[in-house]
Amino acid sequence: MKFSYKLFPLFILLAATEANATDGYFAHGYGVKSLGMGGVGIALPQDALAAAANPAGMGLIGNRVDFGVTWFRPVRESELVNTAGGSKALDGTYDANDSQNFFIPEFGYNRQINPNLTLGVSVYGNGGMNTDYKNGIPLFGSAGSAGVDLAQLIIAPTATWKLTPTQTIGVSLNLAYQRFEAKGLQGFVPFSTDGANLTNRGHDNSYGAGVHIGWIGQINDTVTLGATYQSRTYMSKFDKYKGLFAEQGDFDIPSTYGIGIAVKATPALTLAADVQRINYSDIASVGNASLANLGNGLGSNNGAGFGWHDVTAVKLGASYAYNQNLTVRAGYNHVNQPIRSGDTFFNILAPGVVEDHLTLGATYVLPNKAELSFAYMHAFENTVNGVNSIPNSPSAPLGGGNANLKMYQDSIGIAYGWQL
Repeated sequence: MKFSYKLFPLFILLAATEANATDGYFAHGYGVKSLGMGGVGIALPQDALAAAANPAGMGLIGNRVDFGVTWFRPVRESELVNTAGGSKALDGTYDANDSQNFFIPEFGYNRQINPNLTLGVSVYGNGGMNTDYKNGIPLFGSAGSAGVDLAQLIIAPTATWKLTPTQTIGVSLNLAYQRFEAKGLQGFVPFSTDGANLTNRGHDNSYGAGVHIGWIGQINDTVTLGATYQSRTYMSKFDKYKGLFAEQGDFDIPSTYGIGIAVKATPALTLAADVQRINYSDIASVGNASLANLGNGLGSNNGAGFGWHDVTAVKLGASYAYNQNLTVRAGYNHVNQPIRSGDTFFNILAPGVVEDHLTLGATYVLPNKAELSFAYMHAFENTVNGVNSIPNSPSAPLGGGNANLKMYQDSIGIAYGWQL
């Protein structure tokens, strides 16, 4: 099949749409085939989205084009308990699902330049978060609806080199775009260093870059290992929200690193596992404690963040070639959710608390030799109960109480790809 370069700008524009994620605010995997196997990919490249998990994987897939889209549906809810100085005047359950259906496109292209060199590009939604409280959040001083919308897009041009017939290294330049909006946070104006740039400013854009490097080594005919490191992606600031995010609107993308293994257990069965670390705490606007820093002024260098700690994601997957035309997949992903019980109040805006994900997937080879792939993911409901997470101090007299967070998620992905 022939690939039309006219499609490429279209996918870049589509990938900038709203997105959410599951390992904190990162996606649990990248590429529909990986999504069906719990997100594994560090040692098991399967398509031209491989650079998202490990750039070296692009050196093992040949000449290829892939594109697809995933429908993502997070269900999020917040509960306020013992509010307003114990009077419970603002107690209640708040639904954040006025916006609930999101579509996350993906695109990849790879070309084998010579036996030892490949050049390609992967375009994918890195992650994001969205809450949409139709009737606002009284404790946030909402006028109308309240919530946030964050989407991150990565365009990753990638080169790989075969050092030996069994050892491949790769490097991607991660060119990043992100978009953010906050609304309904009027009650925080007294706590902001710049109340005019705190809320209801519409969408703002941010751009930046980072580096992603990786290695894949075939140890023997059965075992393949992989390792990867992704640097912090330094982003321009959200000027419209410099009174909200710490460091005057700074919202960089955190660094990650991971290792993976793939085992050819039988000619038909492949087992794979990844362990990935995401360093959320390195980003002040994400990792700064919320209550402890609220008195410093939102938007200041030491301003309140979401209080997220670093997380470790463990991904397990299996792929079975039922016959020449049909491959089926299954996987499991576990991540220790990033929100501490004392930081749940701010995270009413970003309740990324799911931990356990079950996935299923399949690929069918069509008569024209192209591949049609599917993936399904369910992230099981998880709740984080706040402990004195609503402040009531001289610097933040909001009445005290607890904020409890709840979320579960479902997604269905479809992709189409072929060897050039």
